[in-house]
Amino acid sequence: MTADRSAPLILVVEDEAALRRDIVEELQDAGYRTLAAADGRAAQALLAEATPDLVLCDITMPRLDGFGLMAALRDKRPDLAAVPFVFLTAMSEPQDVIQGKLQGADDYLVKPVDYDLLLATVAARLRQIARIRGQTDPEIDRLRHALAGLSEGAPRQVLDLIALGIVLLDSAGRVQHANRAAREMAGQAVFLAFRHGTVRATDPLCDTALQRAIAETRAARDRDRVTGVLLQGDGPSISALVCALAADPARPGPQPAVALFLSPPQTDKTVSQPLLIELFGLTPTEARVAASLSSGARPADVAETLGVSQTTIAFHMRNLFRKTGTNRQSDLVALILAGPMAVETS
Repeated sequence: MTADRSAPLILVVEDEAALRRDIVEELQDAGYRTLAAADGRAAQALLAEATPDLVLCDITMPRLDGFGLMAALRDKRPDLAAVPFVFLTAMSEPQDVIQGKLQGADDYLVKPVDYDLLLATVAARLRQIARIRGQTDPEIDRLRHALAGLSEGAPRQVLDLIALGIVLLDSAGRVQHANRAAREMAGQAVFLAFRHGTVRATDPLCDTALQRAIAETRAARDRDRVTGVLLQGDGPSISALVCALAADPARPGPQPAVALFLSPPQTDKTVSQPLLIELFGLTPTEARVAASLSSGARPADVAETLGVSQTTIAFHMRNLFRKTGTNRQSDLVALILAGPMAVETS
């Protein structure tokens, strides 16, 4: 069976070739797309080129085991923090189940594999993620409508009063307008630059991701599409949030088709933690983690500052994703920075 290209992509990591093949066949027969790896190292290579919707992973494997793979993803790939991680374990390894849960695993399946249970678990985890991703955050909608109003006739100079970098692109991906914050970022040429009427990330790998996000957003029929990209510099990274803007057929002239929101580099300005608690229903600790991330800190830095483990920070980040309706760190940071602004200008 050939899976639909829009079907969820499942990464299967299992060192037993026969079992790996059987799991892949069961998933494909159920309509899923699949990738398969024999160990954690091979899985990391695949993850450099693809983003799965769920990882199904054995625990005991050569080179890099399941715990090592999950720890590496939680530490090095915060953009995959919301991707469900389901362990495969033998009945004689109950401690592995406990350890996996403590380290952030979403679920586990016991060998020998019950394929009906496997398919039910995969479907349940994917439904959970779909509910999170399906939430249309009112703050992003409000920000979109505000930008549409500005492009309709209000002076765009008002965007210069906003700390968030904002770049409006036309349907061809060319820059229509950039506010002062975005121009200052480009002038420093640490994270991005404007070249020949386009916006480019200074880091080649980040630029590839940014251009892909812009192109996919321009082509997407889903006008609620939101894509986050992390832009790397010499120090902390910044997040870029790419959103589609709906065109008004009654309004003549060129209109922006895509909005690019850029979180400012770390400055003395901080996000109001009480406001984050009010906006998103966060706990005080979650608000502190969110505020730290929005200032450009990495999860490892936040863990060190708070005196907790990175596993604890990953746990708080998962709660933040759930409460804000985001699924990646870059989306989360951009939304945090946009939320207070949207409230002030509404």
